[in-house]
Amino acid sequence: MRALKALVIVLGVLIVGGTLALIAALVWRGTHGTAVRAPSAPLAAPFAASLDLPSDATILSTETAGERFLVRAQFSDGRDEVFVLDLKSGARLGTIELRAAR
Repeated sequence: MRALKALVIVLGVLIVGGTLALIAALVWRGTHGTAVRAPSAPLAAPFAASLDLPSDATILSTETAGERFLVRAQFSDGRDEVFVLDLKSGARLGTIELRAAR
């Protein structure tokens, strides 16, 4: 009977101690732990680019293709061109003129 009484007391102390440890861990994490902190320096845009189009140009569509950004424009004389830009640097890589097949 003494052994059973000692066992109940030990298990009770373990339950109370475990509960207190759990509460302490939750309070610690809430005040010190896993909060997301703002970066120390503001993040800058990876690049700034501009695409100079004539005033008679109309942008028909834009899309990405792999590491490229494509801008399709139509001009007042009926020409269609696709401007190819690099997504990482913003550099203009080239222009593709679209023509009707003959």
